[in-house]
Amino acid sequence: MSSSDKEREKMGASNVVRLDAAGSNGAGNSASGEGTGTTPSATEPEEPTVDDEIAAAIDSGDSRRALLLCARHHGPALGRLCMAMLGSQADAEDQAQETLLDAHAGLEGWRREGSMRAWLMTIARRKCARYIEKKVRRTGKLRLVHHVERGPQSGGTESEVLLKQRADRARAALETVRPSEREALLLRYGSDLSFREVGQACGIEEAAARKRVSRAIATLRETLREEGQRR
Repeated sequence: MSSSDKEREKMGASNVVRLDAAGSNGAGNSASGEGTGTTPSATEPEEPTVDDEIAAAIDSGDSRRALLLCARHHGPALGRLCMAMLGSQADAEDQAQETLLDAHAGLEGWRREGSMRAWLMTIARRKCARYIEKKVRRTGKLRLVHHVERGPQSGGTESEVLLKQRADRARAALETVRPSEREALLLRYGSDLSFREVGQACGIEEAAARKRVSRAIATLRETLREEGQRR
């Protein structure tokens, strides 16, 4: 069992993130009377929301309860976001659970003027983006190793050297792209998301997602053009 698995088991969060789990509105609507046809009396105190319960658990030092509340009310939504970004149920569940573990370790960093769900989604998006970037790099390296191991059968040593040089230039060029634009580019072409899905994953409008990807491509082209002129 890995250290992450042990931590999940310890915190009781290993089985709470499932993509087929029933969705939760996460906003405490049932507690506040929304959707029931009733409104709280002006003289009666409002029932606490989910975020209120999580905040109370944090303030009392019960981080385990805070984590379980996050998992119960926001786990399904985290799973759906990770699934949209990664396209793999296994990877999505892993990253959703890792998001909850990261959140548990940094609960004090939650700024309560924003919702817990938005905070969790930000963590999940960043984790998935980093996962995609690492996966793309790892896949590229594996492809290079595969081509090199084939030796002369794939066209000779010179072609393999050229292939590696091109891959190295592409990776170096990618590093010149602004992180937010690189993230959108990797989501669009590394995870094959639509521009609408990229926007949802990044928390921006579809038009803004298109602009980020367009700027990333323009930066890549300019970097590669300048690099070609220096050769």
